[in-house]
Amino acid sequence: MTSLVPVLLSGGSGTRLWPLSREMHPKQFQPLVGEKSLLQATVERLAGLPGMAAPIVVANEEHRFMVAEQLRQLGAEASAIVLEPVGRNTAPAIAVAALQAMAGGEDPLLLVLPSDHVIADPAGFRAAVQEARRGAAEEGSLVTFGVVPTGPETGYGYIKAFAPEGAPAEGGVRAVERFVEKPDLATAQGYVASGDYFWNSGMFLFRASRYLAELEAQAPAILAGARAALAGAKRDVDFLRLDREAFEACPSDSIDYAVMEKTRAAAVLPINVGWNDVGSWSALWEIADQDPDGNAHHGDVLALGCRNTLAWGGRRLVSLLGLEDVIVVDTDDALLVAARERVQEVKDIVARLKAEGRPQASIHRKVYRPWGSYDGIDSGERFQVKRIVVKPGAALSLQMHHHRAEHWIVVKGTARITCEDKVFMLSENQSTYIPLGSKHRLENPGKVPVELIEVQSGSYLGEDDIVRFEDAYGRDAS
Repeated sequence: MTSLVPVLLSGGSGTRLWPLSREMHPKQFQPLVGEKSLLQATVERLAGLPGMAAPIVVANEEHRFMVAEQLRQLGAEASAIVLEPVGRNTAPAIAVAALQAMAGGEDPLLLVLPSDHVIADPAGFRAAVQEARRGAAEEGSLVTFGVVPTGPETGYGYIKAFAPEGAPAEGGVRAVERFVEKPDLATAQGYVASGDYFWNSGMFLFRASRYLAELEAQAPAILAGARAALAGAKRDVDFLRLDREAFEACPSDSIDYAVMEKTRAAAVLPINVGWNDVGSWSALWEIADQDPDGNAHHGDVLALGCRNTLAWGGRRLVSLLGLEDVIVVDTDDALLVAARERVQEVKDIVARLKAEGRPQASIHRKVYRPWGSYDGIDSGERFQVKRIVVKPGAALSLQMHHHRAEHWIVVKGTARITCEDKVFMLSENQSTYIPLGSKHRLENPGKVPVELIEVQSGSYLGEDDIVRFEDAYGRDAS
């Protein structure tokens, strides 16, 4: 049996789920349904597929440590975590994965999956993969999985399949007649009524060499760019960094436009497995557990006289009174209140924030790092207070700052401190001072997380005021 290599695409930013999903911590790393993140759920639903190899993950280089940490939490290993220096859409990302999968001389089947979707029936999904695998994919078809529509959705693209006489609405790989863009409501209603159209899920199964051959025929510049980027790639700890110059020069295009809409080898397998791309807050409301009045709540939420609401609470109580068809999302530094029918426009808020240079567009108050996390508790003129958590065995870089001094107070665990030529231990309720311009490092030599409060003071407190001298995680010197 031909080996099966999952290719997990993890480069999205999920702006329609702002303020929970942000550029530096997008939705695939969030536990939106259940306790596991969407990325982790994607990995877990693959368990049990025959002949499955370790996945290839294609990710934004800014997310590399979140990918590695979330895989570690599952006890899963990737055959490669490929880092994109810039986004170039799905066609180049899949090309790089296909080339990487064939680097050892094999020609496996690639199961291409976005890492930010929800599938309610994992067993049904695995059965569909096996059905697509037998015959169609192994014999050279480029198979996509078309979701049997549950209604006239205008937010998805559609795939029209050739409909043999007497073919059932579900099951059986069929040739693709055409791909169509997101329709208006009347058109979508016609699509659903016909029984020949399916939602475009963005999931694919094909042999690696077959995709590359079609890409060379349909979009040779993309294949050339992917080859050059991989040829110039460099290993960095557990990651494979694509060559920046070559990948930036690669044309940006989706697999649909570059290959699937042009090839004669496109096939579709209709599936009904509870698929949802969680592309908006209204989509999350649809799949969330709801009370008899249609309210779906997460966190500490109190609602009186409400109908068809979604409230996502953070650290504090969220109260709703007499609301209907409203979305409320509360985070530490941003609050969203929106009419449910207009949540697709959340991306416009993110665009406005970016245009104004506001940090809420891209980062949360709590920021994850390979060594742990920090949470900005308070700030003002010439000062900033953070809560820092360092994982067991982890260490910050040996670094210095040009514009700020720091005071550290340990509140949990035991930390090892380096300040210039001094190395010493700090336990709970002990503190130290790091003068401006001093080389310093914070480490956790213990088996429990170290938590401390950091008070910064100085003329400039930005995160770019860091000069690194040594770093275990391969980050730049400054």
